[in-house]
Amino acid sequence: MQVIPSNIRGPLFMVVSTGSYLVNDTMMKLATAGLPPYEVLLLRGAATAWGVPLLLMLGYARQIPLLFERKVLRRNLFELLAILCYVVALANMQIADSTALGQITPLLVLVGSSMLFGERIGATRMALIGLGFVGALMVAQPTMQGISVYALLALGNAAFAAVRDIAGRKVSAEVPGMIVAISAVLVVLVGSGAAHLVSEQWVMPEGRHLLLIAGAGLFLIFGHFFIFMAYRVGPTSAVAPFYYCFTVSAVISGLLVFGQFPNALAVCGILLVMASGLVIVSLDERKRRLAMVA
Repeated sequence: MQVIPSNIRGPLFMVVSTGSYLVNDTMMKLATAGLPPYEVLLLRGAATAWGVPLLLMLGYARQIPLLFERKVLRRNLFELLAILCYVVALANMQIADSTALGQITPLLVLVGSSMLFGERIGATRMALIGLGFVGALMVAQPTMQGISVYALLALGNAAFAAVRDIAGRKVSAEVPGMIVAISAVLVVLVGSGAAHLVSEQWVMPEGRHLLLIAGAGLFLIFGHFFIFMAYRVGPTSAVAPFYYCFTVSAVISGLLVFGQFPNALAVCGILLVMASGLVIVSLDERKRRLAMVA
């Protein structure tokens, strides 16, 4: 890592993280073509259980009890609810659309932080959040019969993910990021198993399904690791804008892997969500610099 210039490590790690998450999503979507979505999630959880011995290799043996710390579990309960919504949306929507709807999470975090912690948003940022929501509606494209249930699930994923991120603020800084990530893997494993038993019939996976799910689990851990490292080695203002590479990668994946491309209205909505988020990050950085000068 030392051969990479320090000023580009954070952004580079964020790009690698979003790419890893996208490969995970692509493999998951391919696997759901023949298996029920919660079964796929359950199998992926089993495939990522190797993350527990990884903690030992990284020297976190003494911190393993923190996997079950109350605030960590609360944060990861919302992670579970988010992924239970997302995996069904992913199985039934274009990957670019389901991903784009998830990109409103940072905007919802701002609203939630304002309501819960009294953080001031300001008129400009409120307008940008409104534009982000308009962009999300352009992607979801409700009709006279109402919004698609799968689009609602994708929006539910964004909402639960925002609550997860807000709850994550309460997790002590002494809890390592990998502990939180592996705890999330275990919580999702148990929760997806329960959801599968309640709502699905077991379908025997083929060899290709197991390969896809194993690959998804591998890239999921990479995604967790690199997003943690991105914020550790780089300032948030430099790293956060590259989070939106996720949406660009999803459009490319949809085109190359699934032969799908969002319609013109959805493309405009995706760009609007990305633009509003990027401008908010830029405003936050300008505000931080002015505060430092003052």
